[in-house]
Amino acid sequence: MRRFLPVFLIIILFFSCVSNKKILYLQEETDLYGPAPKDTVLRSYEIIPYEYRLQHEDVLSIKISSLTPKEYDFFSKGLPDNRISVGGGRSGGGALHGYLIDANGEIEFPVVGMVKFRGLTLYEAEDMMQEIAKEYLEEPVVKVRLLNFRFIVVGEGNNNGQTINTYNNRLSMMEAIGQAGGLGELADLQNVKIVRQKENIAEVHYVNLLEESFIESPFYYVHPNDIIIVPPLKQRPFRNYFGENLGLIVSSISLLFLVLNLIASVN
Repeated sequence: MRRFLPVFLIIILFFSCVSNKKILYLQEETDLYGPAPKDTVLRSYEIIPYEYRLQHEDVLSIKISSLTPKEYDFFSKGLPDNRISVGGGRSGGGALHGYLIDANGEIEFPVVGMVKFRGLTLYEAEDMMQEIAKEYLEEPVVKVRLLNFRFIVVGEGNNNGQTINTYNNRLSMMEAIGQAGGLGELADLQNVKIVRQKENIAEVHYVNLLEESFIESPFYYVHPNDIIIVPPLKQRPFRNYFGENLGLIVSSISLLFLVLNLIASVN
């Protein structure tokens, strides 16, 4: 029976190994076979433009500056009824104050009244506010930013389950994973689940981060409130549980073989 011990160990090692092919992001088949040519464009991809459209419950920073004296600039007085503070999170710094888009997709301004933002991109919202401000202020300059850009990475992440706030409105999936602390070597990059919120609907998609063609995917950029779920590889139970106790298991099997040999020799 002792002769089966090496075979048993080889089987254990085989099932616990993770090849480079399962942990290399954005790979092409040629990436796994020797060095690639240097100083040349190997491939090119067309990135799908990222145009996030505002939804209710979004929080906006709206800053309007102009040549109009402050005592006559009602925009500079703030909106006490619908202002909201947004925490900075791991990467955002301190809390910022913004304006909440209500359930109807609108924000109320003094004098101007209700202004609809839902369905607009940030640039469209900025242009709209620029036109509105021109009616009341002298040479206004408007800046609109999204403050509640947050996402979460759960599963096989190094900082599992921590919500990340960012003020970068054009965040790629790789940047998001990096901000979340990266993924472990037992993460199944081929079957990453993304739960994406669109108004009152949550859509579920699966993406493959191993393939270089992911660059052309509509999920290359992260959207606000994305939930990124990273499942484990099949090797995880062997590595995390069985592998840690391998020494004890081998010792126990060796002791068992020794006892069986002693019994056999006595008989």
